[in-house]
Parts: sequence; C-alpha cells; structure tokens
Amino acid sequence: MYTPPSLRAANAYRTVGVQSSVDGADPHQLVVLLFDGLQQALQAARGALQRGDVAAKGLQVMRALRFLEEGLKGGLDDERGGELAARLRALYDYCIERITLANVRNDGDLLAEVAALIAPVAESWQAIGPRRHG
Repeated sequence: MYTPPSLRAANAYRTVGVQSSVDGADPHQLVVLLFDGLQQALQAARGALQRGDVAAKGLQVMRALRFLEEGLKGGLDDERGGELAARLRALYDYCIERITLANVRNDGDLLAEVAALIAPVAESWQAIGPRRHG
C-alpha cells in the first residue's frame, strides 16, 4: 500500500513526540518541522552528553535517528526526486551512521558534525517555501 511522503512525514513527526501541531500543516511545513525536530534532538543529545545524562542522551539520539529515518529519509520520492533524492538519501544514511557512532562513543563532536551537515539543507528547504498562487 502506497503512503504519500507528506503523510509518512506527518506520522513520523507525531510518532517521535514533537510538541507541535502537524494538523493542517502543508507538506513543505511538515519537512521544516522534521528538520527543526532533528536539530533540537541533536542539540539536546549534546547537552545530555555534557551533563553525563546517559538516559537522556539515548532518548535524544533515538529521536534524531527517527527524524532522519522515518521522517526525512522516509519522505523521499526516488522516482520523482531523481539524483537529488539519491543524494539526500546518501546524506541521511551518512548522518544516521555518524549519530549511531556518536552514541556508542559518547562523542558530541560527531553530533555537531551531523548538525552542521543538516543545517544548510534545512535552511535551503525553508528558503524555497511553498509556492503560492494568488
């Protein structure tokens, strides 16, 4: 059964428990929310690492991984997205690997690396915005 990318993104966003309403958000805004949630989870995981709060770090790492895997990567449309979708998938896969390694090694620098890699993609996505005709 085919699930549209926007619905997959909305479901993933709800699943990871982000405190924001996705009801009524357009597909573009849903992706913005996913990027925001990912960045927040990465920042919270780094903070937990600095405090030595292993449980909180683990929770935030799992949130970040789910934003990437279920939301951003799950929302890619390889057929229509072509090379861009393939490149984004490769970036998301790399970020998933780095976050996993950061979790195992308790390495905040790896989390910062992922945040730095994702930031320009998130900013670009936000900048293009939905095209409104009126």
